[in-house]
Amino acid sequence: MSVPGLSINFATVRQLGDFGAIVDGCLKHGITAISPWREHIHAVGLDEAARIVKANGLTVTGVCRGGFFPAPDETGRRAAIDENLRCIDEAAALGADCLVMVVGGLPKGSKDIKGARAMVADGLAAILPHARAAGVPIAIEPLHPFYAADRACVNMLGQALDLCDALGDGIGVAIDVYHVWWDPDLDAEIARAGAGGRILAHHICDWLVPTVHVLNDRGMMGDGVIDLKRFRAMIEAAGFHGAQEVEIFSEVWGAKPGDEVLATCVERFRTAC
Repeated sequence: MSVPGLSINFATVRQLGDFGAIVDGCLKHGITAISPWREHIHAVGLDEAARIVKANGLTVTGVCRGGFFPAPDETGRRAAIDENLRCIDEAAALGADCLVMVVGGLPKGSKDIKGARAMVADGLAAILPHARAAGVPIAIEPLHPFYAADRACVNMLGQALDLCDALGDGIGVAIDVYHVWWDPDLDAEIARAGAGGRILAHHICDWLVPTVHVLNDRGMMGDGVIDLKRFRAMIEAAGFHGAQEVEIFSEVWGAKPGDEVLATCVERFRTAC
């Protein structure tokens, strides 16, 4: 039986193996939407990844990931832009709904977060013409503030939307519940994102109490404190009816058989989301 509306981010079931093995696992459970990481694409080759997607009629809800624009010097910033242009081409080859951006944190040795954010804006502006020409929407993913220094200096949905407004067409946001559920302005910012047609992806998992590791202790939907049904209602009220993409970085779930993880994702998608 198919499970419409559910997408699996490959990070959730890395233990299944390569691109083809993860796709086979998803298809076994009726899941026909995926979000691969570039490492999985590169391991089998872009042509083979695209063949697998086409042969199985899959929807690619996003490719993870572009970004990491800030760098200590112009050479590093130029290299980041060039790498992001390659990311766009890969997403285009897979027919992805968007290319997810983890924008990057402080350059090595820097304490200038405003400067890092300016580099992000400049980097996004540099790649947008190519993304528009390739038909690949760019999805900024704001990350929780505990990632501000090393992974993403864009941390609130409002920040990401301000960037989108400044940059124009072809760019929006990936709204991950793990990163923004706590935001006191969440309701208004989701509505704002929807009004501007900026919602490109919706990622789900749960926030555990306690959380013992900021990266690798995400919860399975229903195991934590995020009101996922209310969150989804806000997303849909804002006009986004695309798939809910399960993205769980977890040492606990990563140690379980991938087939069990996928079965649980389907069950929780139906009951908790």
